[in-house]
Amino acid sequence: MPTECYACEHATPDAPLRERIVCERGWRVAHDFNTSLAGWLILAPVRHVHALHELTPEEAVALGDLLRKGSIALREVTGCAKTYVMLFAEAEGFAHLHVHLVPRLADQPEDRLGPAVFGYLADGNPLAPERRDEVAEAILAAWPA
Repeated sequence: MPTECYACEHATPDAPLRERIVCERGWRVAHDFNTSLAGWLILAPVRHVHALHELTPEEAVALGDLLRKGSIALREVTGCAKTYVMLFAEAEGFAHLHVHLVPRLADQPEDRLGPAVFGYLADGNPLAPERRDEVAEAILAAWPA
């Protein structure tokens, strides 16, 4: 495991549910730690990779399925109209490939639509760990079989 990699450091079997809502087919689904928006999910491969082209064909297929299932669960839990999907993985300590799966709420404020959704990461008011665990439990319960 590389040093200074948030995704690798938090990919442990004894991590809180918010860090391992779903773990399957080489991927881990977690609730983002720095957001004020309940249901902001992160999908990260369990092995250390930096870019989409490094995924195996099996990991790529699994990513598509997880995005679909995560969107279904988020719709059930948050009532979102749709989900946003983003991938950058360039911040220091966060170069490990990770995909953001974000609920786009039906009543989302106009200043948080599209790319401005990242305002939920920059507002300095992250959800408490206990709240992220509650949301993680609901998402796991709504996760399609």
